[in-house]
Amino acid sequence: MIGYYQPNSLGPMPKPTHAHSFLAGTDTTRAPLVLLHGSAGTESDLMPLADELAPGATKLGIRGTVAMGGGHAFFHRFPDRRVDEADIAARVPVLAEFIETSCAGYNLTRRPMAIGFSNGAIMAAALLMTHPGLLAGAILFRPLSPFTHDPPYRLDSTPVLIIDGAKDSRRSSGDGLRLAERLRRAGALVNHHLLPVGHSITAEDGGIAHEWLRALKL
Repeated sequence: MIGYYQPNSLGPMPKPTHAHSFLAGTDTTRAPLVLLHGSAGTESDLMPLADELAPGATKLGIRGTVAMGGGHAFFHRFPDRRVDEADIAARVPVLAEFIETSCAGYNLTRRPMAIGFSNGAIMAAALLMTHPGLLAGAILFRPLSPFTHDPPYRLDSTPVLIIDGAKDSRRSSGDGLRLAERLRRAGALVNHHLLPVGHSITAEDGGIAHEWLRALKL
């Protein structure tokens, strides 16, 4: 199903903020997955990966609101590729509200697990850092820290998996590790991996993420 969330009540439809793709799951024991694509991506990009990581889980693929390269992103960057922290700070509450409203509209009673890649992984990290009660945890492929300061909130025992590529030309050395350390200082339970790969998600990434999710039993 592609479109906007479907409300349960007969009240007025709120103005939509994000296009999305929704796939109802067959395994109600699993947490729903919120999927945040990479730069120039779409809401459907991570659906095949999510099927591999958590078969049967409900999936909500969200499209970023920034047009980019024939697709979309979740926030702007400066010309030198630095993230625009002010832009992220302005956009993340809107995305958080959309996730909350969509979960309620689709009768999802469990907190979702976020899966983000690149641009979407950075935005997922921003959600963790600014809305600590929203997500059950997150899998972040090729992220960096959305902010240069530590989170203002505690993330007590929130599970986070970060997977970096040692040959990633779009990241500086240690980007993912710095984010991992920032989240750990806030109390998150962070599992960090550095693989000998580039920016794209590989089968090894998928295997690590699948086993991590399986061990969480979410």
